Amino acid sequence: MCGIVGIFDYNGRAEVDQTLLAQMNQAQFHRGPDEGGLHTESGVGLGHRRLSIIDLSSGHQPLFNEDGSVVVVFNGEIYNFVDLIPELQALGHTFRTRCDTEVIVHAWEEWGEACVERFRGMFAFALWDRNQETLFLARDRMGVKPLYYGFAHDGMLIFGSELKALTAYPACGREIDPCAIEEYFAYGYVAEPRTIYKEAYKLPPGHTLTVKRGQPLPQTHEYWDVPFQPVAAISEQEAQEELLRLLRESIKIRLVSEVPLGAFLSGGVDSSAVVAIMADLSNEPVNTCSISFGDPAFNESEYAAQVATRYKTNHRVEQVDTDDFDLIDKLAAIYDEPYADSSAIPTYRVCELARKNVTVALSGDGGDENFAGYRRYRWHMNEERMRGLLPTSLRRPLFGMLGRVYPKADWAPKIFRAKATLEGMARDSVEGYFHSISLWSDTMRDRLFSPSFKRELQGYRAVEVMQRHDAHSPTDEPLARVQYLDIKTYLVGDILTKVDRASMAHALEVREPLLDHKLVEWASCIQPSLKLNGREGKYIFKKTMEPYLPDNILYRKKMGFAVPLASWFRGPLKDRVRNAVLGPVLAQTGYFNAGYLNELVDLHQSGLRDYSTALWTLLMFESFLRNQQVN
Repeated sequence: MCGIVGIFDYNGRAEVDQTLLAQMNQAQFHRGPDEGGLHTESGVGLGHRRLSIIDLSSGHQPLFNEDGSVVVVFNGEIYNFVDLIPELQALGHTFRTRCDTEVIVHAWEEWGEACVERFRGMFAFALWDRNQETLFLARDRMGVKPLYYGFAHDGMLIFGSELKALTAYPACGREIDPCAIEEYFAYGYVAEPRTIYKEAYKLPPGHTLTVKRGQPLPQTHEYWDVPFQPVAAISEQEAQEELLRLLRESIKIRLVSEVPLGAFLSGGVDSSAVVAIMADLSNEPVNTCSISFGDPAFNESEYAAQVATRYKTNHRVEQVDTDDFDLIDKLAAIYDEPYADSSAIPTYRVCELARKNVTVALSGDGGDENFAGYRRYRWHMNEERMRGLLPTSLRRPLFGMLGRVYPKADWAPKIFRAKATLEGMARDSVEGYFHSISLWSDTMRDRLFSPSFKRELQGYRAVEVMQRHDAHSPTDEPLARVQYLDIKTYLVGDILTKVDRASMAHALEVREPLLDHKLVEWASCIQPSLKLNGREGKYIFKKTMEPYLPDNILYRKKMGFAVPLASWFRGPLKDRVRNAVLGPVLAQTGYFNAGYLNELVDLHQSGLRDYSTALWTLLMFESFLRNQQVN
């Protein structure tokens, strides 16, 4: 895995400052500590940091075509490069290496912008074609690999694998976008294509950007989307056979490596399935790693050990202290913008552990989105059935009133905590789903933000992110519709961002076989009952894995990768939370209602309410602001 950066004068041919380009490249040293490379010519500069995985001796970047007129910097893996090389050679192209990077330049020469449609893998790359005076940026279909870009105040287009590469450029604007703050406090991250800064953007998954010198800047182009097109119903047996074939193929092509390779093994369904198939495909024992927690409420290590024993893996496990909160400020530096998924802490630690023994690790990310594994899908479908019983004209006022008067009862048994459900029932499907996944509800955000900050928002609401995606959804089927929304938002903005930054902080490449686009396409189109069957999520996935994994792995209650925030904030982090949330850094922004911040801290630390998630988002936002001041 690698890091890429670049500077492009899209209006003229101003000389690129090579020292500045090197500084941008160095900001991402952790992504590729093996070697670095730069290329500059009239109005163009490209930089690359390399983590050597394939073709160790000759895969240096930037990499050129035969006559040097096309050059590329590339982050990722193209798994079908072995098949593309002879096809391109038959078309007259000459290869000097046996690496996947060289496939990109020749594919561009042969197929132009459509070259990305031929690639199977995870990638973000920038290609400069001198003859056409064209810069081409591309990101993989699922958004596994990141790519940021922006328009600097000096007229340059700048880009990089991480936002810190852009902010290393002095003319890069760093004015915070109020709409990004609204999104952050709703989702826990800033959603594509926005970043925390007004003048920087994320290239969305499955998109390209083509910039021709001297021509108006174009819009991004979408070259792929999850189809979610219903096909003829298939039997469970047929579905199991095809899923197993796709799983084996996806995992097999991700086992190609010239450096040590292994897998994460949490003990959950997805990572256990990946390890089981890896073991079946491998001649040598699979290297696996997991972390354990002293608190049994958060510990899955016994299940990971059970899978490791069954498949005789080289298993390594380390216990992580549940008071592992020294990472808070480090996380702010890693993620570059506000990011509030607290599972980033154990993710960082498991990547740290994996890197002690391997350079490449396979993960189980994507199983829940593909096969409807999250419990919230079941809740949403129940709400959808209830919505269908009453017309909107009656449902909105009735449930809106009930939601307002029903007390919020975090302390009560779950059956009595109906406030969120009642509030959700007063909304339409998309608004209801947004309400169910929001870290801060609309009501809480309304109380959180100051009057002056609300004026800056000019009426913008974070639900518009989901409404925009829903407007382009290829499906109206209720379950597929929210799966699509999660793939467009939560998967890329939270899960894949978390894994990329945590792994690359340790120069570890992570591959996600459950996000192979061929598998994703197939899974999106099978009938919903094969995904959510009654109360059982990931139904067909679990049935397929029954010969490989025991029932107590497949059918036990999902635990997740959590940390004990509530007890932290009433115990060892009590003073830190109070000082951060009520301190000068947040107060000086003018964004927040100080009285409400005091209320959140007091009610949580008294034990009357659980505001741990809300306080974590504030803690990470405060840490981001302090990190920004330092840099």
